[in-house]
Amino acid sequence: MLFDLPILSTLIWTPIIGGLLVLLAGERWARVVALLVSVLTFVLSISLYTQFDVTTAAMQFGELKSWIPSFNIFYQLGVDGISMPLIILTTFTTVLVVLSAWEVIKKKPEQYLAAFLIMEGVMVGVFSALDAILFYVFWEAMLIPMFLIIGVWGGPRRVYATIKFFLYTFLGSVLMLVALIYMSIKADGSFSLLGFHSLPLSLHEQLYIFAAFLLAFAVKVPMWPVHTWLPDAHVEAPTGGSVILAAIMLKIGGYGFLRFSLPITPDASNELDWLIILMSLVAVVYIGFVALVQTDMKKLIAYSSIAHMGFATLGFFLVFSIIDNTGSWREAALGMEGGLVQMISHGFISAAMFLCVGVIYDRMHSRNIADYGGVVNTMPIFAAFMVFFSMANAGLPGTSGFVGEFMVILNSFKANFWIAFLAATTLILGAAYTLWMVKRVLYGEVANDNVAALKDVTAREFLILGLLAIAVLFFGIYPGPLTEVMHASVEHLLQHVSIQKY
Repeated sequence: MLFDLPILSTLIWTPIIGGLLVLLAGERWARVVALLVSVLTFVLSISLYTQFDVTTAAMQFGELKSWIPSFNIFYQLGVDGISMPLIILTTFTTVLVVLSAWEVIKKKPEQYLAAFLIMEGVMVGVFSALDAILFYVFWEAMLIPMFLIIGVWGGPRRVYATIKFFLYTFLGSVLMLVALIYMSIKADGSFSLLGFHSLPLSLHEQLYIFAAFLLAFAVKVPMWPVHTWLPDAHVEAPTGGSVILAAIMLKIGGYGFLRFSLPITPDASNELDWLIILMSLVAVVYIGFVALVQTDMKKLIAYSSIAHMGFATLGFFLVFSIIDNTGSWREAALGMEGGLVQMISHGFISAAMFLCVGVIYDRMHSRNIADYGGVVNTMPIFAAFMVFFSMANAGLPGTSGFVGEFMVILNSFKANFWIAFLAATTLILGAAYTLWMVKRVLYGEVANDNVAALKDVTAREFLILGLLAIAVLFFGIYPGPLTEVMHASVEHLLQHVSIQKY
C-alpha cells in the first residue's frame, strides 16, 4: 500500500474518474487535466515496482471485497511478476499518448483523451483482476473506448475497421465466458482465478476449455489466421489508437495464455502445444514476408507486430517440449521469460514506430511509402529516431528488441533445432522489411516539394520519442529489472504446469 491506499484500485479508478473529469473540463482544459491524471497514474504505478518483493511468486498488493454475493463474485485484485511490468507499461504508454494528441487532435479533444484514460483504467483492471467475472468485465469494457476511438477519429474506412475489430474480439470472448462459467460450476460456484488453477479437470474437459481460451486470446494477440482485423484497425486508427493497440492490447492476449491456458489446462496445453508453436512460426515467417510487400507504413508495422508477438507465444508454449527433452522445468524458464521480455520490449518499440509514422503523417497526411523519400535531408533529428527504432524493431543487439528474441531462440534449441532455425529467420526478415521502409522513406534525394517543406520534430515530439529511445536502449543493455521481477512468478508457473502434467 502507498500512503495506506489500495494501490491497484487507485491505479484502476484514478484514470477512469480522471477521464470523466476531462469530459467535464471541456476543450480548454482537457489536455492539461488529462496529462496531470496520466502522469499521476504513472507515478503511482512506480510504487508497484519499488515495493515489489521479487523473492516470492505470491500475488502482491492484494484486495478482496464482496461484489455480487448472491453469485459468489468478488472484487479481487492482485499482481505478480508477470502482470506488474505490464501495468507499468500501460501507465507509461498512456502518458505518451496524451502528449502525442496535444496539438494534433482538433475534433472533440476532451472526448478523445477521456476515452484513453478510461481505457487505461480498464486495462490495468485486466492485468490485476483475480476474479474471473471481474476479469471478463474489464476485458470486454476495453472494446468500448477503442471502438469509439477508431470509429470517431479514424480514417475513411473507420466504420468497417471498427465493426471488424469488435466482431472478432467479442465473438472470441463469448466462448471464454462459457468456459469460465463451466469452471465455476466445477469449483462449487467460485470464480477465483487462482482456485481454477487447481481444478481436477479431465483431458476431455481441458481440451474444450483450452479451445475456448485459444479463440479469445489468439484473436487478441493476434495469431495467424485470426489476425486480419489488426492491419485494418491500425490503418484506420488515429496515432494514439495504434499505439495503445500495439503496445498494450495485443499483450493482453499473451497475458491470457499465461494466466489462464497454461495453469488451468496444462494437459490440453501439452496436447496442443504443436498447434500454438505452428501458428507462432507461421506468424514469424509468413507474416514477415507479408510485411515485405506492404506499401503503407502503418500496415507494414502492423504485420511486424504480428510477427513479433509470434515470438512471445512461441516462448510460452515451448515449455512442454523442453521439459520432455531435458527432464527439468527450470530449463524452460529462459524461453518464457524471453516471451515476456519480448512483450514489454515490443510495447516500447511498436509505440515508437507508430508515433514516428504519426509525426510525418501529421505533416503530409500520407502513409504511403512511395510519397516519401529523402526525409533525412529535411528532418535529420526525426530520421535519427526512426532509424534507431527501426534497428530495434529488426532486433539489433544493444536494443530491447534483441533481448527477448535472443532468449526465445536460445531456448528453442532445447526443444527442436528446426523450430529455432525458423524462429531465427525473423532477424533476417525483420531487417529486410524494416530497412526497406527506412531506405525508401528517409534516404535518397528529396522526393517532392511536400518532403522539401517538412519541418523537423518539435520539442513535444522530441520528448515523446526521446523517452521511448531511453527505454529501448536501457532494457537492451540491462534487462535485469525486467527479468528479476518476473523470475519467481515464471518459475512458479512452470513448476505448477510440470507437477500438474508430469
